[in-house]
Amino acid sequence: MGFAFALIYLWLAQPSAAMVAVGSIVIILGIGIRALASAQLRKNEELATSGPYSYTRNPLYLGSIIIGIGFALAARNLWIWVLMFVFFVIIYMPVIRSEESFLRSTFPNFDEYARQVPRLWPRWSSESLAANFSRELYLKHREYNALIGAALMLAALLIKMTVAHRSAFSAGVR
Repeated sequence: MGFAFALIYLWLAQPSAAMVAVGSIVIILGIGIRALASAQLRKNEELATSGPYSYTRNPLYLGSIIIGIGFALAARNLWIWVLMFVFFVIIYMPVIRSEESFLRSTFPNFDEYARQVPRLWPRWSSESLAANFSRELYLKHREYNALIGAALMLAALLIKMTVAHRSAFSAGVR
């Protein structure tokens, strides 16, 4: 489904240099959040509560949402915002609830953690975001794929923007 959305995204996108720059900054923030979170996550072994997990229970999803916002800004198209919101409601919310159910049944301290840390919107925590950062976990979870995917998509936007600019310039020259 991701590839289909990427094609629709590129078709609908109307990028400008300024908005691609703004969107890129937001995308980098989201990628950074995902990198910090994945590099501290020991899936199914222990409940992650430190680093970004002390701010929000779902920093990976928060990072993905921020990446999506960055791409929506870069695309400059209202329909992309609508599609992203629909995807969030249809895909992310059920997955988050399902994962919480699993964590609740697997880790006895999950309910206490859930009472203290919000599901998605971060709260202030004085804990370091990189408290237990592990390069090995980052690589194991292949989080670098988010960076590669974002870079490829930004490159595609820049190509679309360049082609559209050249077409408009050629049409004006004639």
